[in-house]
Amino acid sequence: MRDESTTDSSSGLSASPVPYWPADLPREIVVPETNLWHNLEVSAARFPTKPLVIFFGRAFSFSEIRSQAEAIAGWLQQEAAVRKGHRVLLCMQNCPQFMVACYGILRAGAVVVPVNPMNKAEELKHYILDTKASVAIYGSELDGEIESANARLAGDQRLKHRLATHYEEACIHDHDGPADAPPAWILARHELAPGVVHWQDALSRAHVPDAVCSRADDLAIMPYTSGTTGLTKGCMHSHRTVMHTAVGGGRWLSIGPECTVLAVLPLFHGTGMVYGMHGPIYNGSTVIMMPRWDRALAGRLISHYRITHWTNISTMIVDLLSSPSAAKFDLS
Repeated sequence: MRDESTTDSSSGLSASPVPYWPADLPREIVVPETNLWHNLEVSAARFPTKPLVIFFGRAFSFSEIRSQAEAIAGWLQQEAAVRKGHRVLLCMQNCPQFMVACYGILRAGAVVVPVNPMNKAEELKHYILDTKASVAIYGSELDGEIESANARLAGDQRLKHRLATHYEEACIHDHDGPADAPPAWILARHELAPGVVHWQDALSRAHVPDAVCSRADDLAIMPYTSGTTGLTKGCMHSHRTVMHTAVGGGRWLSIGPECTVLAVLPLFHGTGMVYGMHGPIYNGSTVIMMPRWDRALAGRLISHYRITHWTNISTMIVDLLSSPSAAKFDLS
């Protein structure tokens, strides 16, 4: 390796050598001057029939996710009166609908507020108040908590529009084998309160959104802190800042259209959102999506789909390798 030490001109002494940098990685990245929605547009044009996400046996192509996101954007604009810069709460377990809703919100020019689906009514009330959101999109199992949170607010502070989905609508019920058969809780359907719009109804209306209005420095995602020392606080991320992580992560991990990504870190969290959604969309990769951690399911999916990339936490690795079934999985 060549000597990359530098000299301090004032003292004539050599400074510390520049740390080793992998030969196949650039020392800086060039980030597109576009919004996040443009990434889905480009990948859907390049790979229209290629699966973007596979969820319990059902594959959604890039073009299908784009079309559904446009329909959700149209619903937000035309029925929920969402305008550029408005905050929209997004509260779901990992599922294709999360991806569609996120990019639908971005397509509408609004701001995605990802919320932990394990939160209860009092926590949800804080998100509604702090963001001044009038719209929430969520999994049907959360309807009771959303209803309770809304009831605790004054009339002018409440959510005005609610859109809910059943997870089972995004998976195949009948399987040839057990590799990715959905668990019972994914197949459950939950009763919705009066006035809540059903996901399939919003899609079927096929509203066409207005022209794309977001720019690189517009606010795009506002995740909240964990609230360790007080109430949770929103973290403001523009299209440009999220684009940096999506592009940089792909370059660092050498991810491309030929890659298959296992996504199990929660999409409402920054790491899960970038490596399980924004990055694969930018890179044209296929996402095998898990709603929650399950070591046996993870092992089967890694073997069945020949997973090439998996961003995780160390306890998942320990748990997977500790499984009595680990020897049966092809983890090579």
